[in-house]
Amino acid sequence: MYVTPEQIQAANKANVETILSLAATQFAAFEKFANLNANAVKTVFEDTLSNTRALLGAKDVQEFVNLQSTLAQPTIEKAIAYSKSAYEVATETNAEMSKMAEKRVTEWNENFVSMLDKATKNAPAGSDVAVAAVKSMLAAANSAYDNFNKVAKQATEIAEANVNAATETVKGMAKAKKAA
Repeated sequence: MYVTPEQIQAANKANVETILSLAATQFAAFEKFANLNANAVKTVFEDTLSNTRALLGAKDVQEFVNLQSTLAQPTIEKAIAYSKSAYEVATETNAEMSKMAEKRVTEWNENFVSMLDKATKNAPAGSDVAVAAVKSMLAAANSAYDNFNKVAKQATEIAEANVNAATETVKGMAKAKKAA
């Protein structure tokens, strides 16, 4: 069995398309992070100006202390919202890149099995055992890859649940502190 120039060209085209898709995904994530950070910096700057003006307008120490504790609550909530947004962008990007990797691995496996089947047709008698062994190893590798993906997805879900729980805990602590 020979590899034709068309097959090489198709493989190279698929590889370039995959690389371009990954680059586009990474650029989109970079753009989302840049927008998120720009908005966060703008909000922090505006809040700082507003808070400084409010604190400068305090008439006595008690009002100053009360203003400080009142102004801290929205800042904590905004920090939590920022962290959650950054986590969502990272999770979304990771999911997109994982899908691309899974697609590429699936294509590679299909091409490899197809090539192996073609090679088997031209193979000498008795090579069936070796081909069966290679196919068995490929199936085992695919099974391990699938199990790894399942475990990674479960770990991501657990991490997301932990982030949500931590967020709620911090919000609860901030509200309790505000009430006290």
